[in-house]
Amino acid sequence: QVQLVESGGGSVQAGGSLRLSCAVYGYTSRSYCMGWFRQAPGAEREGVAAIDSDGSTRYADSVKGRFIIFKDNAKKFYLQVNSLKPEDTAMYYCAAAKGGYCRQGPWVEADFDYWGQGTQVTVSS
Repeated sequence: QVQLVESGGGSVQAGGSLRLSCAVYGYTSRSYCMGWFRQAPGAEREGVAAIDSDGSTRYADSVKGRFIIFKDNAKKFYLQVNSLKPEDTAMYYCAAAKGGYCRQGPWVEADFDYWGQGTQVTVSS
């Protein structure tokens, strides 16, 4: 069983940056697509970025050029969020999907098999 734990959220002013981390526990030799989603109050969960097991990345149009997904090993990956806007305020979740290849977005929750509990990002104007 794969478990994911996010950290790194917080409160920042518009234009600021944060680095969100996702630690992976119970990992096996299976390859995974890893992704980040966010969910604002009253809104659906939105996939924002994904990274293949070979390191290829994909982004939602709403964050392209501002967010960067990367990993340093199979046990931890990150979402660097830059030039933050108030509309980026949301709970951010990391997720893992069996199979090393991430399909092209937009992503939905059913695309991923395992989820973290979320880390809150709040951006003030």
